[in-house]
Amino acid sequence: MRKFLTRSLAVSAIALVALSTAACGSSDRDTASTGSSGATKGFAKDATIGVALPSKTSENWVLAGDLFTNGLKDAGFKGDVQYAGASTTVADQQSQISSMITKGAKVIVIGATDAAQLGTQVKQAKDSGAVVIAYDRLITGTADVDYYVAFDNFKVGQLQGQALLDGMKAKKPTGPWTIELFSGSPDDNNAGVFFNGAMDVLKPLIDKGDLVVGSGQKDVKQTAIQGWKAEGAQARMDTIMTSTYATGGKTLDGVLSPNDTLARAIITSVKAAGKPVPVVTGQDSEVESVKSIMAGEQYSTINKDTRKLVAQTIEMVKKLQAGSEPDVNDTKSYNNGVKVVPSYLLPPVIVTKANAAEAYANDPKLSPLTK
Repeated sequence: MRKFLTRSLAVSAIALVALSTAACGSSDRDTASTGSSGATKGFAKDATIGVALPSKTSENWVLAGDLFTNGLKDAGFKGDVQYAGASTTVADQQSQISSMITKGAKVIVIGATDAAQLGTQVKQAKDSGAVVIAYDRLITGTADVDYYVAFDNFKVGQLQGQALLDGMKAKKPTGPWTIELFSGSPDDNNAGVFFNGAMDVLKPLIDKGDLVVGSGQKDVKQTAIQGWKAEGAQARMDTIMTSTYATGGKTLDGVLSPNDTLARAIITSVKAAGKPVPVVTGQDSEVESVKSIMAGEQYSTINKDTRKLVAQTIEMVKKLQAGSEPDVNDTKSYNNGVKVVPSYLLPPVIVTKANAAEAYANDPKLSPLTK
């Protein structure tokens, strides 16, 4: 698995556009220095911590911003939490990271809008003495990212692929099964990792003929949905329903969807075509998708508790402040095309109607939906 993942990430890294760099000074930066491992030798307890997040495309990003704002404040830091805009997201985030450097941020946490276009800003951050933590999305093509904190995204894909198989087998015990494949935004490094994880499970069965992709669209470039936008997924599914399932009596058994937003759009398209809802996977445990799962429409989601991910990131910041190395539990799997980035990976959990009550038992927002 690790060889497969490393190869996938290395291929996804592209050459970075060279931009002018300027390391901005700050009076409190003199108290910190960076070792070869990327860990600082400690800094002030009330230091500025930058958090650069993408646009608010899903519930988990909105929640992450709130959690970082409150969690960094509770830990005594000055949090500078910013979201990229909905249109020119890459340029927004590049500017925001540069601003955080100017403000003297000791650590900059980045949920990348485009994993391959932040190399210049990451280098500026490193040159200024800051530590860079890639949050949820691995930053590619640069040696200047220090740590990566995320759920195990290859495992997420594997769980999605297995859930698709399990759901279809529950409805129709023997194949072949006809499916369609969707993947996320091509500028999000995670999208390819999710897809490769799922295909690690599904491709052997596609090669055997047990799974048949009705539209014939199997490549990640054909299946990608720019910006993770619901309207993009619905439009693509509308086209597939018209071209592949409108006539001839072909039945669609399942759809691999990489997240909940796209899953709901796919289901909307299938229902509009007057066809039975197939088994549809998802991710992120969004409220409307949990409701859909409990109502028997969307089959599954992935629980990646944002509270745990943010808490782990803040723990890393606290260790850096104290002059200690942050905890990592993987130093082999996540190659960004230039280096293997030390990572802390949290385990994802597959959720269906059968285990939703247990999975969300400690979640005050989602638990009531499973009663």
